[in-house]
This record gives sequence, structure tokens and C-alpha cells, in this order.
Amino acid sequence: MAPRDDFQPSLFEEPLDGHEQFMQEAARLRAALPPTLRFGTSSWTYPGWSGMVYRRSYPKTGATVEMLAEYARCPLFRTVGVDSFFYRPPTPEVLEEYRHALPPDFPLVMKVWDQVTSYALNSPRHHMLRQMGVVQTHPSGRNPDWLNPALCVDAVIGPTVEHLGEHAGVFLFEFETIPRSAGLDAAAFAEQLDRFFGALPVGPRYAVEIRTPQHLKAPYFAALRAHRVAHVFSSWTHMPAIGAQLLHADALTADFTVARALLRPGRTYTDAVEAFSPYDRIQDAFPEGHDDILTLIDRALAHATTVFVIANNRFEGSSPLTITNLARRFLLRDSEPFIFRT
Repeated sequence: MAPRDDFQPSLFEEPLDGHEQFMQEAARLRAALPPTLRFGTSSWTYPGWSGMVYRRSYPKTGATVEMLAEYARCPLFRTVGVDSFFYRPPTPEVLEEYRHALPPDFPLVMKVWDQVTSYALNSPRHHMLRQMGVVQTHPSGRNPDWLNPALCVDAVIGPTVEHLGEHAGVFLFEFETIPRSAGLDAAAFAEQLDRFFGALPVGPRYAVEIRTPQHLKAPYFAALRAHRVAHVFSSWTHMPAIGAQLLHADALTADFTVARALLRPGRTYTDAVEAFSPYDRIQDAFPEGHDDILTLIDRALAHATTVFVIANNRFEGSSPLTITNLARRFLLRDSEPFIFRT
């Protein structure tokens, strides 16, 4: 889609406070963006956004639903990534709370429980759960529930569709790095995906994010396309840049596209947390990452697809400001970045 030549950067006049300033810019951008482009952040429970996204102050924990309701009132945000479902399946009570907190036409991009997607349950959290008897691991080290379609439907997809309704936007299957000892090359992994998605209900939108670069080959993309599953273009520590992923001829595999700006390639999550908290400003601008995402948006929209763009605080320091600047550059290429004044 061609940029809007008549879009002008906004000029702010005092006495706007930080929240009013941010919301005014968000409204200007929303009015000019195409309806098939949905920007959002990776989670929303960050007290450091108070005075910007949030008018009021929030505690570190205990206000998830209230924060979601206020987040969804920001005009620029038309989706949000739900990371918490990765660690435990959503309960009907939580899903109902989210549904009542959200306005119409606000689909979520939801991670699927890692009991379904983790090949080996070997994180410190999984070790603790094994000691408690909550999870089990096969003697080979493989998670016995890996790519278990019945568990996925019963614990995740079924309850989510039932209780979240129209807000059940995208089920995102995040596959952490699969160890070489698993012996899964690109073709074998693709075969597993083909079998799994062939057993899931048709209708919901599914997307796959992988963190094993060796699997980014033709069999993987073919398996996704066969089931209209989207490849997630993620910027992450050990993955090729989004621009490099887009070089694969078959990378657009569904009638919608998902991009996740998580980390600058080469930077670890721990390093980003230490450097960027409390996520209230851009601390390490990544214009090359923006370029890749904008190229992806242009290419995807040329196919008339819905594009979900999710940004993480650890990408540059503040995901609301990353999204704001991506939107500005989409509308007016080479635009000056948005300067947030507190």
C-alpha cells in the first residue's frame, strides 16, 4: 500500500499531559491507517506505561483486567498479544473477564499453552512442575503432550472459542528451539505439523512461530500453507531478521500475516530486560528492524491480508512507542520519530 502523502506529523501544544499527548497522536494515526492493519503490544501489564498508555497508575500485579480495558481504549491498538496463556491454559473465568473488558472488533493474538508446543520440558519452571508432579517427561526427554491435538482442543481452543467469542483472533503456536538430539530436520518437523494441524478444528486462525532456524525451509512453509496456517515473522535472538525470512518465496502462507518484534537479533531476553525496564521510552532504536516490518506490511497488504503487528518492550525499550513510530513511518515514510514528552 502506498504511503499517505497528505499525512502530517502532529504538533502538540501545551498544556497536554503525557497521556493526552500519546492518545491524541494515537487517534491521528488510527484515522489514517488501513483497517486491515492491526497494531498491538506483546502483553499490556506494565505500570511503566502510566502517564502514556494509562491515565492512572497501576500496581505490578492484580490489575490485569482493568489494565486491559484501558489499553483497548487506545485508538492505535487494535489487538494485543496474550503471553500468559503460554504458561497455563486459560480458565473460563479469565476468558469471560477478558471478553467483557474488550470493545467489539478487538481480536487477541494468544500464545498456546507450551505443554502442547515445547518438545522438551526443560526450563526451570518445568523442572519445578515435574517435582510437583504436574508435568511428566518421556525417558527420551520428549514431552509426551508435544503436538497433542486432543489436549490442544480440550484445554485451549475449545474453551477459548466458547468463552472469548469474537475476540479469539489468532492462536499462536510458539515452538522454542528444538534440540538437535531430537533428530527433527525441516521435513520431519513439517510432517509433524501437517499431522497436527490436520487434526485441529477448521475455522480458528492458527499461526506458528519457530525458533529453530534450520526449519525455515520449503517443507515447513508447505505444511503451513496446506492448512492455511500463518508463519510468524519474528525478530528474535537466534532467528534470521524478518527481512531475511521474507526472502523465502513461500513465506506468506495464509490469508493473514503476523509479525512479532521481540528482540534485536543477537540480543538476549535477559539483557534486554535489564537494559530497558521500566519500558517508558525508546532506549535503543532499531530502524533496520522497522524497515523489515514495513516491507512485510506492504507485501502482505498487497495480497489483501489482515496484518497483525505485535511489538515487545524488549525490541527497543517501549513497545507503545515502537508501534507509534512504525505507524508514523508507514503513513509518511522517513517520518521523524514520535517524541514522547512527560
